Amino acid sequence: MPADTTPAQTRPAKAARKRPSAAQPAPEVTIVVPTFNERENIRPLTDLVEAALPGVAWELAFVDDDSPDGTAEEVRALALEDPRVRLIHRVGRRGLAGACIEGILSSISPLVAVMDADLQHDESKLAEMLAAFRADDTLDLVIGSRHAEGGSAGEGFSRLRAWGSEGATRLAKRLLRIEASDPMSGFFMVRRTSFNQVVLELQTQGFKILADMLSASRGKWKVAEVAYEFRARQHGQSKMDTAVALEFLGLLGARMTGGMVPIRFIMFVMVGFTGVFVQLAVVRFMLVFIPDHFAIAQSFGVLVAMTTNFMLNNALTYRDRTLRGGAFWRGLLSFYAVCLVGAVANVGVAESVYRILPLWALASFVGAVVGALWNFVVSALVTWRAR
Repeated sequence: MPADTTPAQTRPAKAARKRPSAAQPAPEVTIVVPTFNERENIRPLTDLVEAALPGVAWELAFVDDDSPDGTAEEVRALALEDPRVRLIHRVGRRGLAGACIEGILSSISPLVAVMDADLQHDESKLAEMLAAFRADDTLDLVIGSRHAEGGSAGEGFSRLRAWGSEGATRLAKRLLRIEASDPMSGFFMVRRTSFNQVVLELQTQGFKILADMLSASRGKWKVAEVAYEFRARQHGQSKMDTAVALEFLGLLGARMTGGMVPIRFIMFVMVGFTGVFVQLAVVRFMLVFIPDHFAIAQSFGVLVAMTTNFMLNNALTYRDRTLRGGAFWRGLLSFYAVCLVGAVANVGVAESVYRILPLWALASFVGAVVGALWNFVVSALVTWRAR
């Protein structure tokens, strides 16, 4: 039989764990773990947490976004064996930030940690975080930092992801005025009463809840950092993609407006901006073949731009409500109708403003804003309504 070459930190404990009784004490700390397609990591992570927190009353709250790989079923099976494990099964909504918020709000512990399910975060640092809170009653947050002295991204990032993470960290620190060394970390422990102070300002969409929390605290929190080495993923696939990058840009915009403008609207506008270039390109292309029929070329350009806007919004802005199959085509038709009414509203409002104040740039801008708001609100209610 070949030797077991599985990394030690990912192997389940060989000896059966001693399961606590149902009359277990209230947890001192809840570890919230958002999941999507992480079935193979559930039991190894639980074993690692148990080894990392001997003598501590803890619970694991897995928040699963209806994973198709059976993650929720695996958590349920484990919870039957260990009452310290519980499941929050979310259906019809997705997003790491929202999952973290729901998990934290579901806890009764005075302290709540957040960590990924992919085994890349060093669970042994949980005890160090807990010790920091026990030693300082005024501490609000402890961050697991890859950038503090002694920390490292290790093998957890490819060169491209490392470059992107470093750039995002610099942006977040500068634009949001954050002093912590690693505001992009997904590994932290927060005092529950401190979290309650900022929860109403947090964006439920996006991946970087820590940066959002730090910005919402407005520099009033007492923050400590614990250095750790970011490990390589053992099972499953990374959730980092183009949508995550756009959501981060949306988060920066949302925080810079004091949370008044949601991430989803900012992404909707960014997608709409790409439609301008699509329309211009299509019109220019059509005029090569029908130079004397600008109206036809313009109409075709608008149609193509609306179609690409719909497809991008469906894949990025509303990826938690992505339309497929017949729903895709019905959604496309409804999006055409919404945008047509939005265009009429755009022109009508712009004309009304211009009559009152004959400044064409201002009138055009106000009309564009009204049209964009109409398209965003109505498409959310009609095209991508929550299920």
